[in-house]
Amino acid sequence: MSKLSDVTGSIGPRAEAAAPADPARAADVYGERYRANPKDPDAALAYGQALRANGQRAQAAAVLEQATIAHPGNKPLLALYGRALADNGNFQQAFDVLSKAHSPDNPDWRLLSVQGTCLDQMGKHEEARRYYVSALKIAPGDPGVLSNLGLSYMLTKELPRAEETLRQAYASPRAGARVRQNLALVVGLQGRFTEAETIVKADLPPDEAAANVAYLKEMLNRNDAPRSPAKRMSVPVASLSQSE
Repeated sequence: MSKLSDVTGSIGPRAEAAAPADPARAADVYGERYRANPKDPDAALAYGQALRANGQRAQAAAVLEQATIAHPGNKPLLALYGRALADNGNFQQAFDVLSKAHSPDNPDWRLLSVQGTCLDQMGKHEEARRYYVSALKIAPGDPGVLSNLGLSYMLTKELPRAEETLRQAYASPRAGARVRQNLALVVGLQGRFTEAETIVKADLPPDEAAANVAYLKEMLNRNDAPRSPAKRMSVPVASLSQSE
């Protein structure tokens, strides 16, 4: 439920064509191609994406860092490198790199949303929301962006507003599992656990439903722990990641 989504931004078809379904196998295949020609930006892009999908986040960031040094103007590489940095919790650096992956006169709404999540993780919530609003102007009603915006409100404990925003996201036919998870979390944080449990279990096989309920309980217990009034509500980085 908390796995980061795949790369955002414009990734060329050569990077994604005929990718093996198994992440480990994909990492092996694209790794061989990359090592055969590490200067090839498409090979680095595909390898970095495969490493991220396989959970090798630090290695992905290292490969993509070298690729962006060799190809500083390659926006797809910068977009993926920014995501890899965010994977590893380097939010300020990720934000800065993503700023180079698109431009104000030609913004990528997906990258705007990722930049918003970076700002939220740094505690800059008002600024983050401006990025989400900008993304929604380009992609109205996108459930992933709305989900990120809802979580931003959750982080500042504006739970009714968070729920309203997440219900908009959940109503979209394009809403995925992450949106369902985030809505359930916000509903549960307001003390309506039975309703939250119903949300995470809806239309799922029993084993997956049980796993989702267990995860929901874990998150609610984490946020129920005693904390000072000034402390911000916690949320996993992955849940704040860019739209599906």
